[in-house]
Amino acid sequence: MELLNKIVKRGQFYLPVFAQQATYLQHASKTLCAMMETMEMPKWRSLEKEVKACEVQGDALLTELHEQLSEKFMTRLKKIDIQVIAMSMDELLDHINDSAKSFHLYSPDRIDPQIADLAQYIHAQADALRQMVSYLGDIKANYAQIAMQCERITELEHAADDTYEEYIGFIFNNEKDAIQVIKYKNIAEQLEAATDAAKRVSDNVRKVILKHME
Repeated sequence: MELLNKIVKRGQFYLPVFAQQATYLQHASKTLCAMMETMEMPKWRSLEKEVKACEVQGDALLTELHEQLSEKFMTRLKKIDIQVIAMSMDELLDHINDSAKSFHLYSPDRIDPQIADLAQYIHAQADALRQMVSYLGDIKANYAQIAMQCERITELEHAADDTYEEYIGFIFNNEKDAIQVIKYKNIAEQLEAATDAAKRVSDNVRKVILKHME
């Protein structure tokens, strides 16, 4: 029985990796939201570094996962499926880092409510991802819970799309300086891209769990 437990544990080595990735995503997205609560450049720089630290740690974790996947042993999920999920979560972390970096790059004079809302959507998606990952240890038993979190992420992405489109109309109608228009449009695009990346994670998980249920 002890040997069997070790084999099962070995076959699910990716679960702690997914969980740690989700933790980085949650922390990075929370830090991104904190950037919306200040207009102080030194504070932005400090928070940006915090997000960057999560991104660097996430890259190292992904490298470690790839090394483990290169070994020849059985896993509960197909190795390609594990890789796709992990890489899509890493892509989301990259987008959150890019969003944080955009504040340092463009130094906006204000933070419009729609911008803050987009950051909140990203954080809510990260929370849903963390919950979703916690259920992947037993896909068949937790299918409904996983699907529910995937749907939640999709709903948040749709809401973010609406907010982004509303904001683009707002800045083009109210901002007369072309440079300022470009600045706020680019910041919003980075944030909206992150919400799209979160949906790609959930889409990939949906594909995996559907194959697992066959």
